[in-house]
Amino acid sequence: MCGIVGYIGGGGAKHIIIDGLKRLEYRGYDSAGIALAADGRLAVEKAVGRIANLEARLAEVSAEDSHAGIGHTRWATHGAPSRANAHPHTNADGTIAIVHNGIIENYAELKERLTAEHGVRFRSETDSEAVAHLIGLFYEGDLLAAVNRAARELRGTYSVCAMAAAEPDKIVAVRKDAPLIAGLGENCNFLASDIPALLKYARMIYLIENNETVLVTRNEISIFNEKMEKVKRDVFHVTWDADAAEKGGYDHFMRKEIFEQPAGVAETLNRGSDENGAIKLDGISLTKRDLEHIERVYIVACGTASHAGLVGKFAIERFARIPTEVDIASEFRYREPYINAKTLFICISQSGETLDTLAALREAKSRGARVLSVVNVVGSSVARESDDVFYTRAGPEIAVASTKAFTTQLVCMYLIALYMGRTLGTLPDAEYERVLLELGQLPDKLTLLLEDEPKIRDIAKRIYKNERIFFIGRGNDVSVALEGSLKLKEISYIHSFAIAAGELKHGTIALIEQGSLVIALASQDRLFEKMLSNIEEVKARGARVIGLAKAGNREIEKLADEVIYIPVCADEVTPIPAVVPLQLLAYHVAKLRGCDIDKPKNLAKAVTVE
Repeated sequence: MCGIVGYIGGGGAKHIIIDGLKRLEYRGYDSAGIALAADGRLAVEKAVGRIANLEARLAEVSAEDSHAGIGHTRWATHGAPSRANAHPHTNADGTIAIVHNGIIENYAELKERLTAEHGVRFRSETDSEAVAHLIGLFYEGDLLAAVNRAARELRGTYSVCAMAAAEPDKIVAVRKDAPLIAGLGENCNFLASDIPALLKYARMIYLIENNETVLVTRNEISIFNEKMEKVKRDVFHVTWDADAAEKGGYDHFMRKEIFEQPAGVAETLNRGSDENGAIKLDGISLTKRDLEHIERVYIVACGTASHAGLVGKFAIERFARIPTEVDIASEFRYREPYINAKTLFICISQSGETLDTLAALREAKSRGARVLSVVNVVGSSVARESDDVFYTRAGPEIAVASTKAFTTQLVCMYLIALYMGRTLGTLPDAEYERVLLELGQLPDKLTLLLEDEPKIRDIAKRIYKNERIFFIGRGNDVSVALEGSLKLKEISYIHSFAIAAGELKHGTIALIEQGSLVIALASQDRLFEKMLSNIEEVKARGARVIGLAKAGNREIEKLADEVIYIPVCADEVTPIPAVVPLQLLAYHVAKLRGCDIDKPKNLAKAVTVE
């Protein structure tokens, strides 16, 4: 996760900012940097990679006694990882420095204007640099006024901290839809993107709200609203220990990431559509002519990402009417796949470094396929080697068992399929609008669904001692059953098995006996009656059944022992809300079994070996 730290007070700014950045060392960032006020100038240093690399470079910076500074860890969005793209960014003469978390959506427009009208030369590929130049343009000796004026020009999500060489006793910050806090210290004050950065130095925190600007000096923190009226704010007293604060107050990163899914889905949807609601895919230049040339789609991935691929297959065939196959990356290149220049190859990867997926990608490219990747990490190997890239907007995912990366991958696959169908003319406008509307309603429905966690926890208490659990479903529910089963086995070590419900009678039903536990997914309206029949089959053989269905489909209560309901939504998009209760169930079962949830045995976050 990107991190911002600002400090103003006595000496030692360099040490304090570095220490704060270390407390934000989430996996996923690619570079770090710092700006210090010293001798009437701003000293800026940056490094690619870990904070230790920045520390080594800072050994040569003679600003140890600086009393003010800002620092940043960057998770690349615009521009590959490099020193030039790392923060802080400065204006042309280096008198203004900024650090920025978020996305400046109108940066291209700002860049063009600054270049054409003011002769500004950009030194990076980032959207953030435009903010530094914009503040510099408006700066007339008052940093607070310049930041406020610049913020009116920005569209997107951001928290920005700024310093001016001419006012070394001030740091000004502004926030819109990206986290920002201010901390009260002894003869010093702080800014940061998250509490862990400040925990060693400040326990009294101001939580900065949207569209507020903050002026921080050694002795005072002043908060202003959009009209630049001073705002009175109660102090939040932090009582967490360092480890808990790093997880935002959650017991585990996995639970935190489950609860971040409404925001991740919303951000991915927002980034995948323009102001009029039409789909726009960043980093993808597939034209109608390109798509008409495609005869077949291959989706290749590993683990959880492959389950997202199964949903993607359904969506592409349903909306774009192009034959689509899903393959496991570790098997793909060893079976002489039928791929040529008329193939669209889609690889899905959370880390963008999965070796099997990379190998499959390279095999596809060698056979002439066009490669489109869905990936969470900007500048990763998969992203760099693809012809087109669509980034998920999950943010760095720390827990090994993927949750929010999966749901954002699903959103990406839906948007790609809708875009293809609309472009090819295979998807009627009314249908396109209907599905897009259903997707847009999901963040609120996920938030509502997460309120049912106490019920999921109670179910977990009744099943956590089971050593064998079956998952069944039909249609899109098969993909969700596979993912639910994987989550359970990954973190609880229970032997779980997922199968299409119609396949039960072709062998697997021989394993169902008195006391067997079956989790039956019945979220598809058009297949609901079929699933009721399958539930009757396993009940007749003594199974205990936990059903999952849309709210209102109460017929399932006559058969299932317990039922989890998800909000009503179209069959096409149910995999996103349907998987969330299964993630929570796996989490609470694993917790009751005393498992190491964030770091399950034998598993790694990014699999970089074959």
